[in-house]
Amino acid sequence: MGGTRIGAKLRERIPFARWSWVRLGLGLPTFQRTGQVGDGREAALRDHVLAHATAGDPDDVLATIDDFARNRSMLVTIGDEKGLILDAAVRRTTPRTLLELGTYCGYSAVRIGRAMPAGARLVSVEASAANAEIARDIIEHAGLSRRVGVVVGRIGDGGGTLRRLIAEHGFGFGTLDFVFIDHNKTAYLPDLRSLLAAGWLHTGTVVVADNMRLPGAPDYLRYMREHEGDSWHTVDHPAHVEYQSLLKDLVLESEYLG
Repeated sequence: MGGTRIGAKLRERIPFARWSWVRLGLGLPTFQRTGQVGDGREAALRDHVLAHATAGDPDDVLATIDDFARNRSMLVTIGDEKGLILDAAVRRTTPRTLLELGTYCGYSAVRIGRAMPAGARLVSVEASAANAEIARDIIEHAGLSRRVGVVVGRIGDGGGTLRRLIAEHGFGFGTLDFVFIDHNKTAYLPDLRSLLAAGWLHTGTVVVADNMRLPGAPDYLRYMREHEGDSWHTVDHPAHVEYQSLLKDLVLESEYLG
């Protein structure tokens, strides 16, 4: 029994020694191309959530996803530790209109959806149609589909997705109160600049960005450092890469000063 407990503690501290993490590493080229690892873990997550999480209970849906990611297959979500940072930012901001860039399987959309005030609306943009379908099923199971929508597209696609957000979701000048960025790291800064150029942000808009340390978005981080006190005020939230306690990460929470 002692050996079993020690093994469990080691797997918690160093989970990337597990096959799930090894398979994730091997699948990174596929993930970068398709948005999925390539071993079916995303679809397996949906099946697991629908089978085991209580319908209409976002807290249980999140707990079920956390358990799946920690004990079955690692997922590229914000995770439970950094998720608390996201929750707190949403509650402080009390936003009405929210945008997420990078839905993946819907974990962070569920976190945001349960934390945002009554009457608020979140639209999440996901490049992978397969991921969007999985996320919609999970969001619906959490009971949030009336308040959280998923759009297949990319902000940097030449304007098509921006036009859809305007036409179908009412986005426009100064409408965005909150943005969460957790998609292709090289797109963080270009997409933020596209939102600024479109005029969708207003003084007080809060933008939260994950993975500043691992895998990192150095141009975005440098931009926020260079504009601190000028057009942005940023708070650093040190944390760890999801579902382990060894690798450090950083979440930025930035308020637009206009």
